[in-house]
Amino acid sequence: MLDKIKNNYLLIISTFLILYFLTNLLGGERGLFSYFKKKNNLEELKKEEKELISKIKKLETKNSLLTNNLDLDYIEFLLREKFLIGKKNETVYIIKNNDN
Repeated sequence: MLDKIKNNYLLIISTFLILYFLTNLLGGERGLFSYFKKKNNLEELKKEEKELISKIKKLETKNSLLTNNLDLDYIEFLLREKFLIGKKNETVYIIKNNDN
């Protein structure tokens, strides 16, 4: 038995090395499966980043409308939306008094 092992020593060592490298190539922390998981995770994080950037831009726009130079149209929109003044699809008429 030992003679067979000594004769095939190189074959046994190379088989174990190949198995070791294949295991690490596929399943290790830096393996192929881990690579695809990390790649999918990166894509999800990029999508989330784009969504957060768009939310930040919307909030900055709303914030800029409520600074020192008030946008009266935006304030009217907020009042109608938050306090339910008026109804959907209503027609707004502006009546100006001409005292001429």
